[in-house]
Amino acid sequence: MRWEELDQQPCSLSRTLAVVGDRWTLLVLRDCFLGVRRFDEFEKRLGVTRHVLADRLKKLVEYGVLAKVPYQQRPLREEYRLTERGLELHSVMLALVSWGDRHMADERGAPIRHIHKGCGQVMRPVTVCSECGEPVAARDVQIEVGDGWQDATGELIPPRLARQAGNQDR
Repeated sequence: MRWEELDQQPCSLSRTLAVVGDRWTLLVLRDCFLGVRRFDEFEKRLGVTRHVLADRLKKLVEYGVLAKVPYQQRPLREEYRLTERGLELHSVMLALVSWGDRHMADERGAPIRHIHKGCGQVMRPVTVCSECGEPVAARDVQIEVGDGWQDATGELIPPRLARQAGNQDR
């Protein structure tokens, strides 16, 4: 599988990584959630080259994660704002931050606390079932081949799915 072909794979994770799967893009998204909106602010905070930053922002706009919104008419100046599609990545970002807080923080602990506005408490993200509301961990999920699966690319069904489907040959 080639990096530039990820968006064509029969896998939602591969397709998602084609949009947000490199470190600069994730850091741009982090800064978006922290309120950064303007190119120069991203450049200053991230220390990334203008070319790389422009490329990542362009891709996020193309995929509808960010929108360019004018904040000044003469001369025209635009800033980058999270779209609804972009805001839906918040839970993903929180999950990555939470993992980092648990496994990568030093003895001082987490560098940023996330406070739930509803109760005022420091929170950590928890994945719950959309149907019953129960917390869900990796061992609580059964996977099945869905209608969107395509085998035309030659990608093999993962062994766990093949066993469940009774298709041991794949």
